[in-house]
Amino acid sequence: MVGSALDVIASGPTVPSRSTCQQALEILAKYDLTVSTPSGILRTLQADSGRGTSNKNTAPLISYERVQNLVIADNKIALDAAREAARLAGFNVGLISKPLSGEAREVGFHLGDVLVRLAVEGNPLLRPACLIAGGETTVTVRGAGKGGRNQETALAAALRIAGTEQVAFITLATDGEDGQTEAAGAAVTGETLARAIALGLNLQGSLEDNDSGTFFKVLGDRVCTGPTGTNVNDLVFLFTW
Repeated sequence: MVGSALDVIASGPTVPSRSTCQQALEILAKYDLTVSTPSGILRTLQADSGRGTSNKNTAPLISYERVQNLVIADNKIALDAAREAARLAGFNVGLISKPLSGEAREVGFHLGDVLVRLAVEGNPLLRPACLIAGGETTVTVRGAGKGGRNQETALAAALRIAGTEQVAFITLATDGEDGQTEAAGAAVTGETLARAIALGLNLQGSLEDNDSGTFFKVLGDRVCTGPTGTNVNDLVFLFTW
């Protein structure tokens, strides 16, 4: 989830839940789980739902009055560190302030267009430039392929930047795991589409089949870090030089 909501981080074991029993009942109904839910749990949810109380606060087992929660790592910290690293590497650096969210391929299309403008127009940075964004997208699975949100974002971006020289688009999950693959993400350039065609790969078909993981594995353009031990959403880098 984008942001640092305390009740979402690690499922929020040290903060009261904002969810309600009524919401729990609605979820059970949505997925046809009401009948299979143990009767005791169902009675408790129904009773508390009638009182309009939250399921954690009805009869709390612990007190939160003396609890302090400190966020020691988040996406902003990762963005700031990435910005400093890019600056030290000699790039003119900028941050996209709005956190990334929404459908992965749509974000990829949009950021691919941003990268083309960055390369062709020098907007908003002059070369060598690195524009960095953070957040977390989602994938609506329609196909039978294997992939993840970061690789699907990169796959979509590859279509937009095809033929553009001296550009690179890299997106990765900070925990090192992108979807159902062992990769953290992928890297694409203006030559990715041509290289894929030469290898007999169908980029558009892979995108439609949600098969970005297979595509980048064959192409050899996955970003593989292994598990990092932390998770502060995703990072995306737009380079031109």
